[in-house]
Amino acid sequence: MRIAVVQTASSYDKAANRDLVTRLVAEAAQGRPDLVVLPEAMMSDFAVEGESVAGAAESLDGEFVATLRKAAVEHNVAVVAGMFELSCDQHRPYNTLLAVGADGVLLGAYRKIHLYDAFGYKESDQLTAGDVAPVVVQVADHQLGLMTCYDLRFPELSRALVDAGAEVLVVPAAWVRGPLKEHHWTTLLTARAVENTCYVAAAAQNGKKYCGLSQVVDPQGIALASVGESDGHAYAEITAERLADVRKRNPSLQNRRYSVTPR
Repeated sequence: MRIAVVQTASSYDKAANRDLVTRLVAEAAQGRPDLVVLPEAMMSDFAVEGESVAGAAESLDGEFVATLRKAAVEHNVAVVAGMFELSCDQHRPYNTLLAVGADGVLLGAYRKIHLYDAFGYKESDQLTAGDVAPVVVQVADHQLGLMTCYDLRFPELSRALVDAGAEVLVVPAAWVRGPLKEHHWTTLLTARAVENTCYVAAAAQNGKKYCGLSQVVDPQGIALASVGESDGHAYAEITAERLADVRKRNPSLQNRRYSVTPR
């Protein structure tokens, strides 16, 4: 499977963001990937602390999902991207990842479990956490486990996804800049790949607020492709043969003495 990770920054202008998504998928599709991964919060950027994203939230049959589905069909490529989805709490929507197949079918929706209540920010003031359950979807004969940004700091989620069959952890993010934050991002992406002997495909927002550094990491922790800090995209090939070879030489998943069941 060929993966494109796309790096950009969204704004508060939802129409402009839809146009941006359309353009970026078209550009990435020129490299003939099976999957295009866009960042978290592509429908609309996060509100500043003390304000709300509730007014931007949409349902799964809204304009943003329609844009993803149209782009996927037009370019015959699966797409993953982040949005704010209406929840049962009108003031606190979900932070949701959508996975859309190349045929435009909605393959899955993952509602972010771990809200970013850290480093002086409190995401739970604006958003509702999703149910604690792994979401795995299939694209091009590979199983993709969905997780979002701050989820990366919780290895039990990545392990639950791998236990559910994930071969690739797909991590859209808006990883906030700050002292050592870029180091945390790259270290944790590598750690999740190595400890689970799986691929990791991470697409992050960039710009003044977010660190960028989108990349695809292989099961040995090797960065196969990366973007840096600027807008752009990068491609990487992932294979079942590489995954099987690494897991044969490093059977750490088989050697576990206990497992953790999500609460």
